[in-house]
Amino acid sequence: MRYLKLLEYALASLLRRPGKTSAILIVYTLMIVVLASVLFLTQSLKTEATTMLVSGPELVVQKTMAGRHELVPTADAVRLAEIPGVKDVQPRVWGYYYDALTESNYTLQGTGGSTEELTLLQGRLPEGEGECAIGAGVAQSRRVNLDDDLIMIDHDNIGRIFIVTGVFESASDMLTQDLVVMPDDSLRLFFGMDKGLATDLAVSVYNPKEIETIANKVKRILPDSRPITRHELLRTYHAVFDWRGGMMLALFSSALMAFCILAWDKATGISAGEKREIGILKAVGWDTGDVLLLKFWEGIVISLLAFLGGCVAAFFLVFLWGAPLLSIVLRGWSVLFPSLQPTPFVDLYQIATLAFLTIVPYVASTVIPTWRAAVTDPDEVMRA
Repeated sequence: MRYLKLLEYALASLLRRPGKTSAILIVYTLMIVVLASVLFLTQSLKTEATTMLVSGPELVVQKTMAGRHELVPTADAVRLAEIPGVKDVQPRVWGYYYDALTESNYTLQGTGGSTEELTLLQGRLPEGEGECAIGAGVAQSRRVNLDDDLIMIDHDNIGRIFIVTGVFESASDMLTQDLVVMPDDSLRLFFGMDKGLATDLAVSVYNPKEIETIANKVKRILPDSRPITRHELLRTYHAVFDWRGGMMLALFSSALMAFCILAWDKATGISAGEKREIGILKAVGWDTGDVLLLKFWEGIVISLLAFLGGCVAAFFLVFLWGAPLLSIVLRGWSVLFPSLQPTPFVDLYQIATLAFLTIVPYVASTVIPTWRAAVTDPDEVMRA
């Protein structure tokens, strides 16, 4: 009952200062919204990247020359298939195409690659010359649909017409938004690529625990190759999003600095009215512990309101509205963005860390100056 009465008095005390309380609460909440939005979006994009890559090949083999990616002979797939533990080796033909009409970059992929994770919204996969299937972003940007013509400029600067036979959908919209799929031979002809060459080799293994061993064997058989495991791809994606998230936090460090200034201002002293209130409470019989507990409750109430309100607002901003102000920087600078609907994912460790770094300093800055006034003689405090 004692603690409930102190909490009731703390709420009444905050309501007696509506202007100051509202100002602190608004600044505090906005800071939590910014920091929590960056954390939520970063973690969600890392989860999205994991979803996108989990169905991909366990090992990708690229050929390098002078440290750069080079086309790999398809005959190397036969040599790699003979390695014990290798389930299948699939040459993949893919590349990038810049569309000057929409000023967007498309990803062109051959049907010989892995397309099991892709499902068609409507239509079918291309089967013959002059056919293609496209992602929803390509269909929207070029304003084409099923059975329409898609015109692209090949390596000889000649316009080629492809009939759209299907429009993709996928569990991860990031995977198919800018995708154009066509038969391997058509794609080789479009890029001017020899028939015996491929972009890379997708290697499937029987035992995932042997991926590193098989990668080392691939390196011995093909010294000029670069084996890339699925784990390395995931680690790279996570590192990129962590770096971009840190960059965003650095850009919004001004909000954190404003909060630190606010906390320091409260720690350096309290107003004359608050001192007079503490002196009156001491004069009518309150001890120092009661006064400190009262101010502790005031700090906890404001902190929890700001933290919960900020986290809820950040959740809606990221997972319902697609984080319109943050997503461009964190996703990258490609022009043809997928419609971002991040998968709701909240890391409790990050939430606990954010709470510790924001709630504890504010509560401490509330209690410390109160202790200085509470240990002073009440008559001296009220006269001052």
